[in-house]
Amino acid sequence: MQLKDTIHESRAFLNRAIVAGLLVAIAALALIWRMVQLQITNHEHFTTLSRENRVKVVPLPPTRGLIYDRRDVLLAQNRPAYSLEITPEQVDDIDTLLKDLAQVIEINDDDLERFWQLKKRKRRFDSVPIRVNLSPDETAQFAVYRHRFPGVDIKAQLLRHYPYDVKTTHVLGYVGRVSQRDLEQIDASNYAGTSHIGKNGVERTYESALHGSVGYEQIEINAAGRRVRTLEQTPPEPGVDVHLHIDIALQEVAMRAFGDNNGAIVAINPQNGGVLAFVSQPGYDPNLFVEGISRKDYDALQENPDRPLYNRALRGQYPPGSTIKPFMGLAGLEYGTIQFDTSAYCPGYFQLPGNTHKYRDWKKSGHGSMDLDSAIVQSCDVFFYKLAYELGIDRLHDFLSQFGFGDRTGIDLTGESTGLLPSRQWKRRARNQPWYPGETLIMGIGQGYFLTTPLQLAAATAAIANNGTYYTPHVVDYLQSRATGEITPIPPTSQPIPKALQQNWDDVRKGMTNVVESPRGTAKRIRSSEYRIAGKTGTAQVFTVGQDEDYNEEEIDKKLRDHALFIAYAPVENPQIAIAVVVENGGHGGSAAAPIAREVMDAYLLNRDEPLEATQ
Repeated sequence: MQLKDTIHESRAFLNRAIVAGLLVAIAALALIWRMVQLQITNHEHFTTLSRENRVKVVPLPPTRGLIYDRRDVLLAQNRPAYSLEITPEQVDDIDTLLKDLAQVIEINDDDLERFWQLKKRKRRFDSVPIRVNLSPDETAQFAVYRHRFPGVDIKAQLLRHYPYDVKTTHVLGYVGRVSQRDLEQIDASNYAGTSHIGKNGVERTYESALHGSVGYEQIEINAAGRRVRTLEQTPPEPGVDVHLHIDIALQEVAMRAFGDNNGAIVAINPQNGGVLAFVSQPGYDPNLFVEGISRKDYDALQENPDRPLYNRALRGQYPPGSTIKPFMGLAGLEYGTIQFDTSAYCPGYFQLPGNTHKYRDWKKSGHGSMDLDSAIVQSCDVFFYKLAYELGIDRLHDFLSQFGFGDRTGIDLTGESTGLLPSRQWKRRARNQPWYPGETLIMGIGQGYFLTTPLQLAAATAAIANNGTYYTPHVVDYLQSRATGEITPIPPTSQPIPKALQQNWDDVRKGMTNVVESPRGTAKRIRSSEYRIAGKTGTAQVFTVGQDEDYNEEEIDKKLRDHALFIAYAPVENPQIAIAVVVENGGHGGSAAAPIAREVMDAYLLNRDEPLEATQ
């Protein structure tokens, strides 16, 4: 039998007690330290976290500014609408929810596609729309079944609406949902809570002014995430209203005058560069894009052979044809190459020295003896072939560039084309070829490589009308604060075109006046008894006619017929409007384009058309 070692056991017990006591003491100290951290050191941090469990900061999107025409007719407004939105964080199974929801509210494939795309860009606690623009019946129907769908709610918002739809689409543009690409280019914090942004036109150019500044509110929420009360609020600053030079009545007149033809018209106030009318025909309904256009509707627009999405006034590039002849004549006078009474004989063709190729006049039998006035009035090609040859490509390029040809005008719209004012350097760079004398000849009648936009033609015509001041075209007249009514004007910008002699400008304007007022003028059909018009017709070839071939308009497809052009300003004594019209495949400027210009000038100068009623 083994005796117990009481001394050893006592020591072992004591050691264990000491270790246990130390462990308890260490645990107690750790607990006390943690309590100090929670209650004292990090008290504010954890109080904030606790507070955020019941307090939520919600951005308040500003009200978008409105857009008006020059007569204060509302062109872009905000209309109340209701949308059905899902908060993913509050939903366990979204797929099942969507199937059940479709039994109550109609949800199509486009709705689902838009929902999943938006969900990828949103945070889990942000609501995502599944249906927009709910009807009153749909709103009431969902309210009955609301209890069955946690995480789904109806939200009220203001949606952009364009009451004049196709009449303003190519100048106003439209707003659409903020994309990931948009977020990379904007101040995301100022767009918190904002779902739409300007995509093109005035809506895009003046986005920062129209948008305003975001506000915030702190709200108390319950365990289910529902609002209990508002604790604090910083109201948003609404966007400013934008007032345009555009006259919606002129827009309607121009579109009606085009009939079934495609083309563009730009009308400018030559006294300040304000754009009075800006039409690209055909247009499209911008309201389709506000909440995301359906695939079916977008495909229809894309596949339309008339290309309604294409902004012809801003981006369309056309040979200027004979509308360039007044500028050519002015170049000849300013450089001293010709005098106003310098005459040249037109046998119906022109030949370069030592060359048998004949550059034909539109009048086969020729015009006979022509001076500058009669050459402009009757649009004699041979006179301007000869003038272009004597001026040379270098002087032609330098002179015409002063009127904005070959460069963007700088209008306050995005996506403008430059057109093409060819030169030796351009051809060497673009084609790796030298410039040939024959190319100078056809440039002298607005053909060949020479391309211009309707906007460029209108701005250049305005410079002739106002006696040599080139104004940068601008659509917006002024901005106005909705809160204070304070007006911020958009000042015109201009630069003078250097003159060698004032009489040269007077002579060219006289020739343009005779285009309409003379019995032999190519636009004599639009002569008015109430005011005088100065203008120039033009015809731009769509395809090249062979040396010994005849152009028979009736025998070719309409899409291959010449474009009809016309530039003009009025009244001659005190120009108030300058205009450029392009009718695609319209044939002759005098018969197709000039009458459209006359209708628009009548509407503006004689007040024959009152502001329109908006579409619903």
